[in-house]
Amino acid sequence: MSETPQHPHQPLLHDELVALSAPTQVWSSPDGTMGSRPLHGIYHSDTRIVGALTLLVGGQVPENISHSVTDAATLSFVSLLRHLDGRGADPRVLLNRVRRVRDGRVTESIELTSAITDPIETTVTLELTPSFDIIHDVKGGVHTPDVVIASVLDDAGVHYASGAITASFTSADADLAVNADGLTTASWTVTIPAHGSVNVSWELGIVDPSAVVRGASGASDWAGVTATADDSRLGAWVDTALKDLAGLRMVTSDQPDDVFLAAGAPWFFTLFGRDSIWAARMLLPLGTGLAGSTLRVLAALQGTDTVAATAEQPGKIMHELRPGTLDMPGEETSLPPLYYGTVDATALWINLLHDAWKWGMPDAEVEALLPNLETALVWMRSYGDSDGDGFLEYVDSTGHGLANQGWKDSGDSIQWRDGRLSEGPIALCEVQAYAYEAAIGGAALLDHFGRSGGADWRDWAAALKTRFNEAFWIESPDGAYPAVALDAHKQKVDTVTSNIGHLLGTGILDEEGSRLVAKRLVSPELSSGYGLRTMSTDSTGYWPLSYHGGSVWTHDTAIAIAGLGRAGFGAEAAVLIEGLLRTAEGFDYRMPELHSGHSTEETTTPIPYPAACRPQAWSAASAVAVIGTILGLAPDAQADTLRVSPLPIAGALDVRGLVFAGRSFELATDASGAVSRNTLREAPSAARVGKDQSS
Repeated sequence: MSETPQHPHQPLLHDELVALSAPTQVWSSPDGTMGSRPLHGIYHSDTRIVGALTLLVGGQVPENISHSVTDAATLSFVSLLRHLDGRGADPRVLLNRVRRVRDGRVTESIELTSAITDPIETTVTLELTPSFDIIHDVKGGVHTPDVVIASVLDDAGVHYASGAITASFTSADADLAVNADGLTTASWTVTIPAHGSVNVSWELGIVDPSAVVRGASGASDWAGVTATADDSRLGAWVDTALKDLAGLRMVTSDQPDDVFLAAGAPWFFTLFGRDSIWAARMLLPLGTGLAGSTLRVLAALQGTDTVAATAEQPGKIMHELRPGTLDMPGEETSLPPLYYGTVDATALWINLLHDAWKWGMPDAEVEALLPNLETALVWMRSYGDSDGDGFLEYVDSTGHGLANQGWKDSGDSIQWRDGRLSEGPIALCEVQAYAYEAAIGGAALLDHFGRSGGADWRDWAAALKTRFNEAFWIESPDGAYPAVALDAHKQKVDTVTSNIGHLLGTGILDEEGSRLVAKRLVSPELSSGYGLRTMSTDSTGYWPLSYHGGSVWTHDTAIAIAGLGRAGFGAEAAVLIEGLLRTAEGFDYRMPELHSGHSTEETTTPIPYPAACRPQAWSAASAVAVIGTILGLAPDAQADTLRVSPLPIAGALDVRGLVFAGRSFELATDASGAVSRNTLREAPSAARVGKDQSS
């Protein structure tokens, strides 16, 4: 038998360590070294600047014993230097290495500490190898060909350049050397005092003038948010998530004052319409600032023309922003720098605007975006519905764009129960729900601000709801369920998927339809015990490590949880929340982009999807979405009322730093779900937090 030919593989991420402050990130082994794995390196924007980095003390590799995460941007490594020890079993010489990452800057402070009675003379040596690989070549498992790196040593340090990108390695007290290949050596001759310590440090600064995005300045809006619960997993997840989200804050070069969240590390440190919208929407209980700036950034890039090559259409919200064309090695995909190949981002943009308004986004900010709202609504009707059947659908007309353009955008994500791939144009079930919700919310905004068209959009939504419930439902011995999609021939694609969870709470389902979906979501075929599987186990295409065909995505489960909460299915929401809490604990509370669909009966801990991004914006933001569901938050800033209908999940709960209509508030519940304290700060006398304990 001949051997199967080997192809490049995407690097695995699950057991690697990252420190990040978008758009800069450092990936290493748990001991801080870089170079032993294909992913390792120092990245900035879309380029890996450094491919390998090693540290030696006295010519030997320190023996790492621990690492700790201070926040997303700061790591510490503790190592033993036993070759410098005196006699005895106790290690008496330690190395503490602190790595800090900022936008375009990586620093390390290296401290050597001794408990020995005599001074120790030794040498600290750092070796650094420049790389300048394009990040998507790294993702594809290959090195960027023909990279030319210029390296210059002067009194200030070592300077590297490749194309327009430059980087400088500096250290005030090191002896520096660089060879013809750019390999840089920094050496420090040090004396560790008796019962004392000595420090050395280095810095790498990076400049990329071609970058279209950069790190956001200032502190995040959620710096003071805390959540404390009887179930300690919930508070730990929220704390880690908010620290990670702070590291994902970015701005575009054209709008440096408007912050959005990058989709995730390492591959997606840029603006993604769908991802950035969902993350901002989930974080609305912490204020409307991020939502407003995300809306404005995307509005500025809203489509104005019909351009087949980029999938742009008037009113359409973009999918992805890059500094240049994105060619994926080994794939027939080539995306232009500004790409509009998404069917759902436009409706989701409208929904974010409406929800932000309900949470208290100032009227002046909302009103400034109404022209964008109106063109986005028209896109749904005139362009999103490409064949005039009354549903929104997508198809890639270029042959090199994304074949699937919903959130499950892998090539095999929309398939029949027998494993056949569906044929486009494809009308996804959840996209119809987003569109229904957008039309209703958009109409409310038009009415409130005295603009015409509200009644027409409510009529359009009503007709869509009728069409949906006539065309999408499939009868089954286990109860009817919505098809994941309609294919090119308007056939119901019959795979049972997590997509149906996105329908709940949007208004497109009636009471009986909501009950059937809620029951299906917590069935053993979809609910793994670690969250909601993307595809039911009774489908031929199911595989627990399939990207969209059986894995569990945190944000997907959180969206279903929110819909269950809004639709009044608290018990079912509790089942999925418990699944996410198990998963959070299993991943040290830094939720990955996705994980395996293996069940709790098959494994006692969640199994990684080893190439999943981590941290990732909507996975982290899901922690806040879950808090919102547990508290049952229902905002109505126009009535100056925030209703609270807590669920008895996670025991007593105390959340501080929530924001409604620009005012900070705190909420606490007891183990039964009864509100024990609500405090709305700086509130006018008319404002109130309403309690509805009927649920």
